[in-house]
Amino acid sequence: MERTYSNAEVRTVALAIIAGVFFGGVATGVAFPTLPLLDEALAISAVMLSLILSANRIARLVMNTPAGSVIDRVGARKPMIFGLFTQALAPFGYVLGLHTPPIPLGPVPLLGEVSLPGIVFVLSRGFWGVGSAFVFIGAFATITHVTTTDNRGQWIGYMRGGQSLGFPTGLILGGVLTDLADMQTAFLVAGVLALAAGTIAAFVLPEVREADGDARTAKLREVPGMIAQRPWILPIGFGNFTLRFLWGGVILTTLVRYAAVNEMQLSALSAAGISGVVMGVGVVVSGATTVASGWLSDRVRSRAILTVPAFVSFAAGFAVIAYVPTIEALFGSLVLMGLGMGGAAPALLAILGDITPGEELGRMGGVYNVFGDVGLSLGPLIAIPAVELWLGYELTYVLSGLLVLACLLVVSAPLLRRDVATPSPAAD
Repeated sequence: MERTYSNAEVRTVALAIIAGVFFGGVATGVAFPTLPLLDEALAISAVMLSLILSANRIARLVMNTPAGSVIDRVGARKPMIFGLFTQALAPFGYVLGLHTPPIPLGPVPLLGEVSLPGIVFVLSRGFWGVGSAFVFIGAFATITHVTTTDNRGQWIGYMRGGQSLGFPTGLILGGVLTDLADMQTAFLVAGVLALAAGTIAAFVLPEVREADGDARTAKLREVPGMIAQRPWILPIGFGNFTLRFLWGGVILTTLVRYAAVNEMQLSALSAAGISGVVMGVGVVVSGATTVASGWLSDRVRSRAILTVPAFVSFAAGFAVIAYVPTIEALFGSLVLMGLGMGGAAPALLAILGDITPGEELGRMGGVYNVFGDVGLSLGPLIAIPAVELWLGYELTYVLSGLLVLACLLVVSAPLLRRDVATPSPAAD
């Protein structure tokens, strides 16, 4: 019989996880405003830049299901600590890339101009992706394991909110450091903060579940079969795909260039600083909404009802940014998107926890993450060429808004038809 955890025990476990993911989020955010500006510094093409931005997501995409299996087998504590320290290698790799001799490797089919520093950045981003697979799935499995359907949404909201609020802190810090100092300073700060996240987790993160040595190892190619066995994950996964594709893939990779194209200026800040501040505002709103949405999802008949206003708000944000290219509208649109992201994400994750058997939390968390990372990987690969070469900013953002509205039919409607507020028999 599964152990029931008291509120005090749940709080202790959750705070330990939040501490690690918060500082990891800060480290992620510090580097992000600088990365979309690397194409000229590294003498690489826009497509190669897109590959750098996507490399961590591609690596995590491959690692999600194996990481989930490891967590089901040995518990979450050690894999999470491993993941946090592996993430810390990436920012120092960025610094190495800045000092790598700018040796051109010539045009490569599909990628265009490639350089040796560009390869270093791709590999560094890959390290971050491998580490983050263990961190996210471990955090989800641990929080779900110690909670019940009565309080799961609240604590998942706190966990995701802590992660989300670390990211904007880093976004603002990274954008300002790049404008006032340089990229190297921003990367070094990111590395130190990532090391701090791993150190904190090593001291305070407990193990809450005995290892299951019989858990079977899963691989990425087995995801379709896992989905076929549990088809309820499809609408949940598609919602995660859309949110990650548009938020982390489209908006966060094009915003700095959007600000530069529209010659936006805010006091002493130029495109990098403005994008860092604006993205930070959006993610702060997302983080605060995540906490509120998680708490509210424990108190409504069906968690899925929260996805309806969330998707509408997200789509409205894209309409604003598409048609009103001003700083004021930019802030407003990111607030709307933050409300949408924060409203939908914790509800979907809590629904997944409600209907997943305890011994499969790692693997199903990995499948959920696969959907998100497909979106995060495709986003930069598609977004930058779309806004720069194919469609322009306005049409790209309009189509993005329409994709969000499609989630009302593909995600919200199926989940509302099923009573996902109550665990399935398989979860008992």
